[in-house]
Amino acid sequence: MSIQRAPIVADPGVRRLSTLDRWLPLWIGLAMAAGLLLGRFVPGLSDVLAALEVGGISVPIALGLLVMMYPVLAKVRYDKVAAVTGDKKLLVSSLVLNWLVGPALMFALAWIFLADLPEYRTGLIIVGLARCIAMVVIWNDLACGDREAAAVLVALNSVFQVVAFSLLGWFYLTLLPEWLGLDTQGLDVSVGQIALNVVVFLGVPLAAGFATRWIAERRKGRAWYEERFLPRIGPWALYGLLFTIVLLFALQGEAVTSNPWDVVRIALPLLVYFAVMWGVGMAAGKAYGLGYARSTTLAFTAAGNNFELAIAVAIGTFGATSGQALAGVVGPLIEVPVLVGLVYVSLWLGRRWFGVDPYAPAAAPQEVSR
Repeated sequence: MSIQRAPIVADPGVRRLSTLDRWLPLWIGLAMAAGLLLGRFVPGLSDVLAALEVGGISVPIALGLLVMMYPVLAKVRYDKVAAVTGDKKLLVSSLVLNWLVGPALMFALAWIFLADLPEYRTGLIIVGLARCIAMVVIWNDLACGDREAAAVLVALNSVFQVVAFSLLGWFYLTLLPEWLGLDTQGLDVSVGQIALNVVVFLGVPLAAGFATRWIAERRKGRAWYEERFLPRIGPWALYGLLFTIVLLFALQGEAVTSNPWDVVRIALPLLVYFAVMWGVGMAAGKAYGLGYARSTTLAFTAAGNNFELAIAVAIGTFGATSGQALAGVVGPLIEVPVLVGLVYVSLWLGRRWFGVDPYAPAAAPQEVSR
């Protein structure tokens, strides 16, 4: 059985990590610190970055995310996507976790931890409504999740985001609090703004990744594409991630460093949220027999949030200096290091719980077929 081979493959798997991947927590920590220092000590930098917007979307952050997502989506074997769409357990589990469990859990945690701070509470609820369609592809790739499944689930979340975000915002910020006799906070966001967010942060890199593979494979063949081209563009995903992190933290560096206790208050429910959502996703995948790769994808798509949309909505509705906007910014402040840590937990669980080597190309398919 594959479980018996797990201890043998643990060390080789670690050795196959590149230098960039092996020291990823350090690079991310340095990027976060650099962003906070820049935002705190470079006068006017956050104002300049905030001013570089088109249609409510930060141009520098959009560029960073596009650079981050393109290499990962270029790795997807789109001819295998049809097999994912037939996996009803995966699709239904993802929809339930993302659009029923996730928003409800964040609503409950926001009221439990921040009942006396309505602005931060509202900001957290908005974060819970914005399901991840961007950075999750990085976490999934680092944890050796199923790329094709990630592409499908991210696209599915995007469709539901356009349709359901405003409706759920009304439900969790107005209707449900009224039913429960709690304070209400309105949310006015257009479907067009959400659709633009989806097009920029998913549509563009997805189209570019698909076009690159389609054209290159027909001209050079799959072997050249995967053995020569992909290794060259692969590191740019992490370069884009680090660049985006610096920008995000620079935008709110002064606010974060000036209100450390508020950041701690906001961070506590976020820590619980990410841990619970990821854990439920991984356990559900294991229980349904999805195998390591797809269980990992399910877990990260459930735990991640679209902080770009959450921040844009909070700023557009309540203002750039509002508590809602600060709560949105604290989202990635906590999400990035926590989900990086969960990448390593996933790799460990792959060997100990699923009995496969996550780095072995055939590991996931073998487990799914058992």
